[in-house]
Amino acid sequence: MDALFIFLQKVAPQHFLSRLAGRLANSQLQWWKNTFIRFFIRKYDVDMSEAERESAEDYLCFNDFFTRALKPDARPICRQKNQLACPADGAISQLGDIEENRIFQAKGHNYTLQALLGGDNELTQQFVGGKFATIYLSPRDYHRVHCPFDGRLLEMLHIPGKLFSVNTTTAENIPELFARNERMVAIFETAIGPMAVIMVGAMIVASIETAWAGLLPAGSKNIARYSYTNNDEIRLEKGAELGRFKLGSTAILLFPKNCLEWQAELQAGSLVRMGESIATTMVEG
Repeated sequence: MDALFIFLQKVAPQHFLSRLAGRLANSQLQWWKNTFIRFFIRKYDVDMSEAERESAEDYLCFNDFFTRALKPDARPICRQKNQLACPADGAISQLGDIEENRIFQAKGHNYTLQALLGGDNELTQQFVGGKFATIYLSPRDYHRVHCPFDGRLLEMLHIPGKLFSVNTTTAENIPELFARNERMVAIFETAIGPMAVIMVGAMIVASIETAWAGLLPAGSKNIARYSYTNNDEIRLEKGAELGRFKLGSTAILLFPKNCLEWQAELQAGSLVRMGESIATTMVEG
């Protein structure tokens, strides 16, 4: 079954299916969106008691539900200055050291830091030998991504690519998965050095949205790069919303060497929640 699942992803018109899913997810037909939202809540056991709006009828469309806001006290943010906040609800796919220029994906697979960052050599050098964490957001999870540490946005890259699923089965069978899929790379200046927050698109992901640029255009052919100067300075505090997935995917964090240590209890498969501490920094923020 796994082989068939992988084969179907390779031959499927990924971008067409994602655009179609996006249209359905944005439909405001009452009977359609209410029925689909209720089905989704039951199937994935979504805890609606955490949501600001607890009823399916309160959402304009499925995407409005999927990117739902939580109640203000649902996700406390770790406030110690030397603690790194988890950017999203989900499960740790992998985390650890960046071995020279390579990031571990799954047993038998890794990919280069350079490929993940769109071939940018200068950007790559900032994270060689550093730390990474990959967090998978399942369908039931809260799908907004938040800033792990206080930072000033320096630049954003929107990198085109495939739209393979990013679940465990695909990660174990598709080489260089995260460096092949469409993704948004945000580079921040922080008190512990550069920080990259990467939002990776996936099969049936209708779009990626950021807090500063809004909805990113899907299906582009070339890398789009945006720089942010003092004239249009964008600063995000730890825990501030950074972006959201309209249908779920994966977030990847990159840090330079000698700036933090992951919490010892975290490993592949560990469940995490947005706002909780996932690392201790070497320099107080």
